[in-house]
Amino acid sequence: MTSSTPLTLLEVEALARAAHEGQTDKSGRPYAEHLAAVAEGVRARGGTADQQAAAWLHDAVEDDALSHAWLDSAALPQSVKDMVLAVTKRPGEPLEEYTARILATPGALLIKESDLAHNTDPVRLADLDAPTRERLTAKYAYVRTLLGLTAP
Repeated sequence: MTSSTPLTLLEVEALARAAHEGQTDKSGRPYAEHLAAVAEGVRARGGTADQQAAAWLHDAVEDDALSHAWLDSAALPQSVKDMVLAVTKRPGEPLEEYTARILATPGALLIKESDLAHNTDPVRLADLDAPTRERLTAKYAYVRTLLGLTAP
């Protein structure tokens, strides 16, 4: 494949699954389940193929599953790269700056909305210990407020 041929959504999914292979979420589930849920949430909310691709990659750079250099050189539309970087939390970055970047990047809010919806799924949260569940619930509620999102 040449760099002028953009990766298909199926290729992006396969790359994301491979990049996160062996990783688990906070409750010990395979991390790819979270990626799939976020991508499906974006699709179900009417998201474009580019938004779905960004959803598959939304944690790749943040979790060091793929490098920033990989993303820069990947055969992806610039809009996908922009959305991935918008939802990539930077070390030490205040939530206010993080959410402002998401709001300023076309298409990124839908990805973060889907991510938050999955992160706050009661079934998923039930697998966590009480202090972690309470901490994350408060954090996600604050992020939703900063993003102007209503109930999940």
